[in-house]
Amino acid sequence: MSARTGPIVHLKPGRDKSLRRWHPWVFSGAIARVEGTPNAGDTVTVTASNGTPMGMGAYSPHSQIRARLWTFDPYQEIDAAFFAAQVEAAVARRGAPDEGGPWARRLINAENDGLPGLIVDRYGDQLVAQVLSAGCERWKEEIADALLAATGCAGLYERSDAEVRIKEGLPVRAGHWRGREAPEVVEFHENGVRLLVDVRHGHKTGFYLDQRAARARVGQLAAGRDMLNCFAYTGGFGLAALAGGAARVTHLESSAGALEMAARHAELNGFEASRWTSVEADAFTRLRQWHQEERTFDLIVLDPPKFIESRQHLPRGCRGYKDINMQALKLLRPGGLLVTFSCSGLLEADLFQKIVADAALDAGRNLQLVDRLQQSDDHPVLMSFPEGAYLKGLVCRVE
Repeated sequence: MSARTGPIVHLKPGRDKSLRRWHPWVFSGAIARVEGTPNAGDTVTVTASNGTPMGMGAYSPHSQIRARLWTFDPYQEIDAAFFAAQVEAAVARRGAPDEGGPWARRLINAENDGLPGLIVDRYGDQLVAQVLSAGCERWKEEIADALLAATGCAGLYERSDAEVRIKEGLPVRAGHWRGREAPEVVEFHENGVRLLVDVRHGHKTGFYLDQRAARARVGQLAAGRDMLNCFAYTGGFGLAALAGGAARVTHLESSAGALEMAARHAELNGFEASRWTSVEADAFTRLRQWHQEERTFDLIVLDPPKFIESRQHLPRGCRGYKDINMQALKLLRPGGLLVTFSCSGLLEADLFQKIVADAALDAGRNLQLVDRLQQSDDHPVLMSFPEGAYLKGLVCRVE
């Protein structure tokens, strides 16, 4: 049997090691030559320098990641049936809903589900997709068919408005895609908490589903505590804490719109107004102010946005993580808990732990690590693709 005909990407000598370990990316610097004239998103065969076919991928002439492999089977036909099978398998892996009402899960986690550049989240019967690679853009209508067939959802909304599309030579785009028009907000339930998501304007696809398990953990830790929910967004961690019996929650967030949604969430769940408050402010500035005012908390959650977008931002991002953790540690009462996260994929877990340890030293606090947290199980990590493990969380106790 011979590999399929069509454009061929020939690798340089010695540059096939990562593919032999089933890592799905081919960088431009690893390519010796391209046989044929593939357009963006076209299927190409990737071969080692000796001509051995190694797999089938999508070509992206504008990206440093010049090809993303769909499969390491060089004889696999890449067609509508292929995408239907990939989508169906990924959806099946998520299992049945485990909530009493409408539920939310990530259904497609890009490379980790064999569909590089495709993110799909489900909120109730509404799907929200990010098409972030040239290959998925090429096959997007076949993918849409497969998503609706595999889930039976009423609507599919596109949030392909991430800057990574620009690196792929693609325009940013967001809007109705298939089926029913997306409503203003979609309700779903998580760990017994009722939540609303704005799929049109919210961050990413509208909500951070990767923190579902971590929010459940915070709910377990919160009973009787005075909690600060820092970088609160629409209140997810604070709502979990209130449901878990927190005495009081303070949401700290720079976005007025996000705090308005946090207030809607509190009302929706029947949490007494006396148990929570919102503060619209920059976290770095406000934490310093509260330290000067000698304000303290029993539990602080730090869930900041990504500080490190590229390797050149690594030093500055590390300084940011150290600073915000140091300021938070100064506000914790003895026996208090810090639950701190980094979603920067370029920041390795060991380095993040060292940063938090250094922050404790500079804050003059003795800190114990009591638990580690990671992205929820609907965000699986392909073992041959360590880049998929981007979310790191530490639960620490101040003595």
